[in-house]
Amino acid sequence: MLAGCLVLASFGGLLLGQEPEGSESLIASISKETLWSNRDGKSRTWFHPRACMFPDGSGKPVALMTLQEIGGSDYFGQVHASLSRDLGKTWSTPEPIAALGRDPVPGKDDLKAAVCDVTPQYHPSTDSVLALGHVVFYKGAYFAREEQLQRYPVYAVRSRAGDWSGRRILKWEDPRGASIYSNNCGQRVVLPDGDLQMAFTFGPEPINRMVAGVRAQFDGQILSVKEVGPEMHHRIGRGLLEPSVTQFDGRFWITMRAEDGRGYVSVSDDGLRWEAKRPWSWEDGTPVDMSTTQQHWLVHQEGLFLVYTRKDPSNENVIRWRSPLWIAQVDVETRCLRKASERVVLPLVGDGVDDPDNVALMGNFNITHASPEEAWVTVGEWLPRKGYRGDVLLARIRWTRPNTIPLW
Repeated sequence: MLAGCLVLASFGGLLLGQEPEGSESLIASISKETLWSNRDGKSRTWFHPRACMFPDGSGKPVALMTLQEIGGSDYFGQVHASLSRDLGKTWSTPEPIAALGRDPVPGKDDLKAAVCDVTPQYHPSTDSVLALGHVVFYKGAYFAREEQLQRYPVYAVRSRAGDWSGRRILKWEDPRGASIYSNNCGQRVVLPDGDLQMAFTFGPEPINRMVAGVRAQFDGQILSVKEVGPEMHHRIGRGLLEPSVTQFDGRFWITMRAEDGRGYVSVSDDGLRWEAKRPWSWEDGTPVDMSTTQQHWLVHQEGLFLVYTRKDPSNENVIRWRSPLWIAQVDVETRCLRKASERVVLPLVGDGVDDPDNVALMGNFNITHASPEEAWVTVGEWLPRKGYRGDVLLARIRWTRPNTIPLW
């Protein structure tokens, strides 16, 4: 195992994100670590770092992280995988996943089908890891903006022995997905019977995408759609994007990115039929100002949390306010965020008002239930106006009380 560059951060005598003494919270502290460094541009800028936990042969937890190099806007290299057997302290050198590289498109000169936005997840009943992303098309050294074909989910499966399958397509023969259907960057739930509960963002055109709940079946090799629920609409910009689904207190929850300065939340009893969506807001009804950026769930058996980006006086000139990352507890009765619970997960580094070009963006991130004592937020920084440099960061969120939700 090769150790990453490990950096801890603390401020004012408290670990990053720690609440003042005497306050009541499930979060005891938040600390920051750097796993791979490339602020100086001498190495590789890894992006989309997303980790899941799976048991080794003796039942001890192993972390598997997928990640890929970024070299431009929506332009990514081959998906790699890295392992940690010591709860994220050290990570193996990332190795390419052969199935998740670039394939030539027959009959299309210089057009290649690549993969991005991968999220791995352990599937207990088949003892395998499902790495699900979606296809993206590149021409030469660029995102093929004028030649994108239909976008759809693709995946590879890692067996207990560590072998990866070939690339496979999650097929959905529905005209509503003629332009795109995807679960890109999305969180999903493994149900007791082994089915997966997730969501698609989809549309027959690139604009006004819909979101619907999806029940899928996975046998350890093939992932297939069983049922798709009624769609939710949002007729602004590209519509509803990057849905993430979780389960808390007997209900399913979904959070969605949008392009009207808001993110949206809804709940469902079955993960297929969703109540009317609501914009994320504080308890007093004030909307949370977001800018077309994803949100993800963090679940403790005693509380539901959201990790997100938003507008703040400290980041007013940062692209899409994509730094810092914040966390707040969800009031599950009102579906609002509790303002008093909000804290920084990973801080803005630099000056987001007068020197925003030197502030690394952190809009694409992931949540991992790492152990009963802690959860992780992982993100790949990038400086789009400074040669796409950046570090891979891990925030450890430590609980005041153990999280009894099973790791797998």
